[in-house]
Amino acid sequence: MASHLEWNLAPALINAARTCAGDPEPMLGLLASCPESPPTPGQGRTVALWEFLATLASVDLAAARTVEPHLDAAAILAQAGLPWTTGSTWGVFAAEGRPKLVAAAPAQPSGPWVLEGQKPWCSLAATLDRAVVTAHVPGGRRAFMVDLKQPGVIAHHGHWASYGLNKIHSEAVQFDGARAFPIGPTDWYLDRPGFAVGGVGVAACWFGGAVGIFRDLFRSAQSREPDQLALAWLGEADRMLASGAAMLHRAAQEADQGSLDEVSAQRVRGQVAGLCERIIAIAGQAMGPGPLGFDHQHARRVADLGIYVRQHHASRDDAALGGLLLKAPQAAEGGARPW
Repeated sequence: MASHLEWNLAPALINAARTCAGDPEPMLGLLASCPESPPTPGQGRTVALWEFLATLASVDLAAARTVEPHLDAAAILAQAGLPWTTGSTWGVFAAEGRPKLVAAAPAQPSGPWVLEGQKPWCSLAATLDRAVVTAHVPGGRRAFMVDLKQPGVIAHHGHWASYGLNKIHSEAVQFDGARAFPIGPTDWYLDRPGFAVGGVGVAACWFGGAVGIFRDLFRSAQSREPDQLALAWLGEADRMLASGAAMLHRAAQEADQGSLDEVSAQRVRGQVAGLCERIIAIAGQAMGPGPLGFDHQHARRVADLGIYVRQHHASRDDAALGGLLLKAPQAAEGGARPW
């Protein structure tokens, strides 16, 4: 995590993360005040961009959880050839939850569309200005730009019970005739090359959270004479972080070359999610209950990463990866295997 991101706001965001204590408001204030367009991946600086996200997450995961969707929204708009509007904060609401799916229909031939239904897992919906929202349309799903401050958007709040990311409320939003403007054609959001890239950007945040926990583990090992088990745990955690960093670095290079596909993205996300879970376990075994009970920052970091990494669906995402491998053209034709 050493590359320099040429974005004037990056140092201020990292400094704010050091004191925000899990509160997204300082980050949102900086994002809203930024007079320039955010950096986007796939433009030759993805390594620096993901290293920035990982650095931010290593300081405070809630800060990264606030900034990453804002950057993802900027990337989605850029990929669609749409301009960025400064002075606003953005999210991306693409989760699905039955039975109350969000549907979109055109209000008039050349005007805005209208959204109806309920969308789950809408982080900071009551606070953000705008969001990229996916909705069902005839023939598939489509992405839309939505002003979250309009009367037709009702952000549910008060039910978020998580101790992890406890100030990043990720609750349902009800759309009742909300105006929305299309981003790309039907199914473009899922089919675009940038979809895989955005998924790995989230994994860079998970990775940064694991780095933060490793630093706590390292300080603990330095504070006393470590026994062989403590050395083994420290070595295992270091080895996993090194492998995760290498995979993220390679994926960033592939993103800039336009060759990062869904198979590679699923591999990286799965590997990073696994190392996060293992490092959480190692830290608990190596340091015992003390830091979890009395170190507010460490306890919050563990809780934050625990829920954040659940954006990866564990074995279900591995099953999706297996399906992609079998559907690859060379496999379908009885040709070369992945390995």
